[in-house]
Amino acid sequence: MEKELIYGIIGCGSFGNIHMTALKDVEGIKVTALCDAHIENAEEANKKYKYNAKCYSDFNVMLDENKFDVVLVATADHVHKDATVKALKSGANVLCEKPMALKLEECKEMLQAEKESGKLLMVGQICRYTPAFVKAKEIIEGGLIGDLYFVESEYAHDYSMIPGTDNWRMHPDRHPIIGGGCHAIDLLRWIAGNPSEVTAYSNNKVLTDWPISDTTIAIMKFPNGVIGKVFTSIGCKRNYTMRSVFYGTKGTIICDNTSQSLTLHMEKSSQHGSFADGFFGTGSERNIPHPIAVGVNNHNAQAEHMAMKEAILEGKPLLTTGREGANTVAVCVAVVESAKKGLPVEVDYNF
Repeated sequence: MEKELIYGIIGCGSFGNIHMTALKDVEGIKVTALCDAHIENAEEANKKYKYNAKCYSDFNVMLDENKFDVVLVATADHVHKDATVKALKSGANVLCEKPMALKLEECKEMLQAEKESGKLLMVGQICRYTPAFVKAKEIIEGGLIGDLYFVESEYAHDYSMIPGTDNWRMHPDRHPIIGGGCHAIDLLRWIAGNPSEVTAYSNNKVLTDWPISDTTIAIMKFPNGVIGKVFTSIGCKRNYTMRSVFYGTKGTIICDNTSQSLTLHMEKSSQHGSFADGFFGTGSERNIPHPIAVGVNNHNAQAEHMAMKEAILEGKPLLTTGREGANTVAVCVAVVESAKKGLPVEVDYNF
């Protein structure tokens, strides 16, 4: 009989509920404790999901009184480091929501705690589990669009009415490129590798009463001469999306995280053989858009928990490790620094 994994959940707000909903479809997991600074959120979740769990308002007390196989950290971003370090030191594996932390120093402390504990640290960079982006990576790695030369992604959102419980999204250390744009940056890192240098510009023309820039554009140098761009806005007046485009020497992929298909533009499929034929048949004309159906799941938490379960029970490697999460924060921090200085900044991956 497969081992049952004992879960503790820290953070029972919107993100916590996304994970708890997903956990209903993952077998072999038992949630025994819930924690939220507003304990009524934990108590409400306990009733909603019928956990019969213990409820806490202080994660330190929860971790001192219980033993877990996995702790989910789905708190406000600025709490990630303290909750994760404490959970690792208590002997639990940790799935920490993105961003890993708001500062590189915090990431270093989390990685050190992971190393000393011998446990796993996974970071919820969900784009690596989003169906359209998974399909885009498959197409790129299959060579169908040739060699990449330009990649771009965006985090377009409107936070004006959703500052978060206790205004956590307005925390002065939560620059939007770290708190939200980390999605787009992690996606491009996954597709094109680690950028060596960034140049960025920011302004604050929409959410003028927020203590942070609401818009940032970042240009990046990726390996193999690939150029990249990330646009982040937390005040733009449009539906939430992460429109992303991958330009190759033989084709282009246009996709996002909220549509039921991605679009592939390329040379005649007959020039590429059976691999291309498997997508849209033979004889297609040059540069005609070819839609490819994908699922819509812009927060595929179920896949994250399945990955954590398989890593613990079967030894499978994690896709979004603590090191990967920290590398993404390193790029985000360089973007913030570049925007402040008005100069290019090299990304420091030495931690």
